[in-house]
Amino acid sequence: MKRTAIGVRMHSGWGALVAVSSTDGSVEIVGRRRIDLISGGAAAAKQPYHYARNLELSEAEKVLANCFESSRSLAFAAVKDVVDALRSRQYGVICSAVIQASSRPLPPLPKILGSHALIHTAEGEFFRAVFRRACEELELPVTGIRERELNERVDTAFGKAASRIRQQISAFGRTLGPPWTQDQKTAALAGLLALVEKQK
Repeated sequence: MKRTAIGVRMHSGWGALVAVSSTDGSVEIVGRRRIDLISGGAAAAKQPYHYARNLELSEAEKVLANCFESSRSLAFAAVKDVVDALRSRQYGVICSAVIQASSRPLPPLPKILGSHALIHTAEGEFFRAVFRRACEELELPVTGIRERELNERVDTAFGKAASRIRQQISAFGRTLGPPWTQDQKTAALAGLLALVEKQK
């Protein structure tokens, strides 16, 4: 089995997932997909904190917990499907990476619900936490990588090869076709970094 990692860059309700492997310094993109973490029928699913802000605190907590469980279940199924499909092709997923925001730790829920800016921050963190939980349940180690620190960590991990690695990842858009946006490039780089750090 070729050692493989998955990286993801999350958005509200969905994420861009890329599976990456590396042999002798050569990067291989072995899978990519959009993972959807909300079901169509739930009014609160895409923006749970926006939905909860006008509720009583106890009801808000209940809504957020229910949304988290629903999204976690979808994330678990999606990640397991990716891992199983790769295993059938002799790629063994050994770790994962999630791109983190650069924000500070969130305050208690009442403060979050009282601030529109914090509501947006909390929703970003919500879906990253969903992905992290799904990976943990699948016994996949998860590395959180702050987006603003990604390039510095790549430089540290790859040294003089860092620039070549970035060019390789960027160029995959020509061979793989769309989508190969900043989402996929960042997810691939994060996954590769987690893989290299895991193998050290």
